[in-house]
Amino acid sequence: MTYEPPTEYYHHGRFRVVGGVIPDAITAYRTYGNPANPCIVFPTCYGGKLDTSSLLGQAYMVGEDKVLNTEKYYVVTFALFSNGESSSPSNTPSPYNGPYFPAVSYEDNIRAQYAVLQKLGVKKVFAVVGFSMGAQQAYYWPVVYPDYVERYVAICGSARTSMHNKCFLEGPKAALTASKDFENGHYKTPPNHGIRAFGRAYSAWAYGQTWFRQNGFLHDGKYPDLESFLREEWEGGFAGWDANDLLTLLATWQTGDISLVRDGGDLSKCLTHIKAKGLIMPSKTDLYFPARG
Repeated sequence: MTYEPPTEYYHHGRFRVVGGVIPDAITAYRTYGNPANPCIVFPTCYGGKLDTSSLLGQAYMVGEDKVLNTEKYYVVTFALFSNGESSSPSNTPSPYNGPYFPAVSYEDNIRAQYAVLQKLGVKKVFAVVGFSMGAQQAYYWPVVYPDYVERYVAICGSARTSMHNKCFLEGPKAALTASKDFENGHYKTPPNHGIRAFGRAYSAWAYGQTWFRQNGFLHDGKYPDLESFLREEWEGGFAGWDANDLLTLLATWQTGDISLVRDGGDLSKCLTHIKAKGLIMPSKTDLYFPARG
């Protein structure tokens, strides 16, 4: 059984982001293992939370018997801004609450995570490992801090969000924002109609994965049909999420592009400047991050 450490919170104070400022920005994180061991950074993906009771808990690769072995590595998991644990539309006081929360970039997240690692005394990062939005952060790390990161592992992610990916994300976004209870982000109670529609639209990504097609309905007999899969796994999976959190996080995803950090949008040139060793693990059945972009 994986050890569940408490979630800790780093207060940055007034923190500038691409869309303005967060007056008291907070980064949520957890640490596993001995800090004397090589450090692995493992940031969340879309729908991911440090809390492992969520749809995509962040400990699935962390443990003594897992690839991020806590006997060999000091693992630090980070919650993205807008995931509901770090600073988000849902937990930030007025006047930056809800739809007034500023846009946040991947670079903003990396700068915030770096500040936490400095507080933890991490002198060098052995590897940054991530899946999906976590993989995009893995690309960002050696660009923002080229001499601090030795390796990065990008699983089903991209250095720049493709037009295909941006287009795909417009589906669940539209399902949420067009719902009758969304009220342009000024809802007083959770817009459950919109969140359910969002979950269904988002599910197409999961069904595109080979293992979901083979096992998604079954899960050892868990889902007897498509409707059960959609309602329980995807409507239910996003039921606890705040709608504005989902949208702000999605905007971070859509605007991902490491070449905006340096090289003025020239992605090929930016990639050649990465010093860290990289392991890129694409999936030909991933509909959000297809291997061919």
